[in-house]
Amino acid sequence: MNATHQSVVVTGIGATTPLGGDSTSTWEALVAGRSGVALIDEEWAADLPVRIAARIAVDPAGIIPRPQARKLDRSAQFALLAAREAWADAGYTGKAGEVAFGDETPGAAVDPDRLGTVIASGIGGVTTLLEQYDVLREKGVRRVSPHTVPMLMPNGPSANVGLEVNARAGVHTPVSACASGTEAIGYAIEMIRSGRADVVVAGGTEAAIHPLPIAAFGNMMAMSKANEDPQGASRPFDVDRNGFVLGEGAGVIVLESAEHAAARGARVYAEAVGQGISADSHHITQPEPSGNGIAHALQNLVDGTDLKPAEVAHVNAHATSTPQGDIAELKAMRKVFGDDVDHMAVSATKSMTGHLLGGAGGIETVATVQALYHRTAPPTINIASLDPEADADVVRGEARTLPEGRIAAINNSFGFGGHNVVLAFRTV
Repeated sequence: MNATHQSVVVTGIGATTPLGGDSTSTWEALVAGRSGVALIDEEWAADLPVRIAARIAVDPAGIIPRPQARKLDRSAQFALLAAREAWADAGYTGKAGEVAFGDETPGAAVDPDRLGTVIASGIGGVTTLLEQYDVLREKGVRRVSPHTVPMLMPNGPSANVGLEVNARAGVHTPVSACASGTEAIGYAIEMIRSGRADVVVAGGTEAAIHPLPIAAFGNMMAMSKANEDPQGASRPFDVDRNGFVLGEGAGVIVLESAEHAAARGARVYAEAVGQGISADSHHITQPEPSGNGIAHALQNLVDGTDLKPAEVAHVNAHATSTPQGDIAELKAMRKVFGDDVDHMAVSATKSMTGHLLGGAGGIETVATVQALYHRTAPPTINIASLDPEADADVVRGEARTLPEGRIAAINNSFGFGGHNVVLAFRTV
């Protein structure tokens, strides 16, 4: 089937985050402006320069049966929970193609050969790798788990979600640091547009709250060391911002061709307009300060879709709370959109969730879609004094109602290595 110009829509959303165990509780916390950041009070963190993080609100240990959980890295556990919610939210039950008791179930409405998954992770099963190395060193070879390799593989979350829903059109895992989750969703859109799939489960996940990543990021001077004020530490666009706060969790959406969704009478959250991608080629960790690479990605989004800058009413900014990155992003938006930026309500949800690395794009896409669906832009918290260089309409204090009519929203994500990925969605 030639589906190059096929419209793509979002029919399901799911999340497990530092703010809630599902997409609904997460959204309610975002709108209320609640922080999920807290002090790490375990002994292992005592000597770390950073002792704060945004941990998952609902531990998967109480949800996933232990025999299954012990074969999954936490990143895969998060992805599985978010995917299950999104799959059910889209109106599906069971595996694709399954028929129960001679009658078609909703899951059977999807041809497994036309179903894919694209679940990304920036780091993969890092906690499994490090914990099993400790086992090897302290207890010997025979005590190392035989499940270690499939647990630590970056493609493990996507593969396990694929097994869960019986996806056969392709199971993919783009790895582009903190842009991974957003790139995964962009790839999923293209899978449907190219005719490879009718339905794709896509998003991002991360579970990297461990002494080594925290020590490494801390020594890079990339993380906030405001240990005395955990909930106020992530402060995008504030003049005194001093680094990101590490978070964990997953965000997943179900994408479908508009034709497939209409044929089964599915509820549609938003249209997935498309993506824009570029690379800075500037520095392995530092953003290009003028925002040229980001601007290129935004321009590619506009040039490659029918998106009109004037219809963009909301932007979920990447805004990690770093001195250089936050301003470079806004400079890029101004370069591409000009005065249209003035009517874009900009939210930085990492002020509440922390930075979920490869999972950030998944959760922030869920938030972007919900913002359109509920016509509400979440606030950016912890801005005591807005940076004078923050040349945009940053939503502060409380959530803001978005305009009526046909509007669009953009989700920005950027990652170490100079990766820039932006997505656009529109009301239906």
